[in-house]
Order: sequence, then C-alpha cells, then structure tokens
Amino acid sequence: MEEPERDPDEETPLLAPHSPASIIRRVRSVWKDFVDFVASDNVLQVAVGLIIAQGFTSVVNSVVTDLLLPLISLLPFIQKNFAQKFLILRYGPHPPYNTVDQALEDGAVVMTYGAFISNVVNFFFLGVFLFSVAHVYTFFTKKPIISHTVRCEYCRKYVSTKAKRCFNCTSWLDGREEKATSAR
Repeated sequence: MEEPERDPDEETPLLAPHSPASIIRRVRSVWKDFVDFVASDNVLQVAVGLIIAQGFTSVVNSVVTDLLLPLISLLPFIQKNFAQKFLILRYGPHPPYNTVDQALEDGAVVMTYGAFISNVVNFFFLGVFLFSVAHVYTFFTKKPIISHTVRCEYCRKYVSTKAKRCFNCTSWLDGREEKATSAR
C-alpha cells in the first residue's frame, strides 16, 4: 500500500477526504471556529440584546392585550373583545358563529382582523417603548443610540451627519470636491 502524498508546504500528510483522521480534523476545526464565534464580544452582546428584547416584547404585549385593548373594547361600536373580532369570508355547513374557533371548526374561511389590529398595536407600542428606552439611555450616558444620517450624493448610501467623508465611496461630504472642480 502506498503512503499518501505529502505537500512540501504542509507538515501533515494529505489525507483521504473521508478518512477518520480527516473527519476528526475538520470537526475540530469547525468546533474551534464555532467557539471563537460564540465567545466573541459582538455575539454575546447580540444574545443579551435579544434576551432583553424578548422581555420588552412580553411586557409590551401584556400592556397592549391586558390594558389597552380592553379599554378600546369599551367603545360603543366594538361591543366585545377586540382580538375576537372576525369576518366570515365563506360560511361552513353550520352557521352562525359566535367565536373564531367555532367558525374554524366548521370549516369557514375567516379573516381575523381584530387579531391583526391587535398585532399592529403591539408593534407600534413596542416601537414607542424601545424608542423611549433609547432616549433615556442617551440622556443618562450622553452616548446617542439613534444616529442621524444623510445620503451621500455620489453613492447614495447613508452616512452619519458628523462624517466629513463617505466611508463607502470616500467622497468629501462638505463640498470640497465641487469647490475644487468649479475653481478650475
């Protein structure tokens, strides 16, 4: 049996692509890359941010569904829980229906617009809540989370208003290039 060919630049012999040693080496390499990725600062910050965002989302969902929507349901033209509002698009064999579950069990085609509006209100209040958290953070730390941007005239990418040069196309944002070409 022949020995595997050796690459002069590499210390280890070339292995068959599916040999046990090659597979173990690839698994170790992938595991090392995974550990480096997971242990990096950015990934840990994103993970903590996602966990905090999940907590914010559940709090805002509770505020909307438990506090705001019941108050909206008290309006005279709504008459029941807002999330239970629905429209029958095609009736099943045994109408009428009092709830969405009854209609769905009977095979009716239902548009649950109350649930949709509830989700839109949840999304809106989540955005307002996170926006206010960003402003409170900026107030106490003096580090802005919300950065104001303008579009570069040349590459049309968004750039910070404080930037003097576009980081995408490196053009000057203060008009130096226009002044230089108009002076010639």
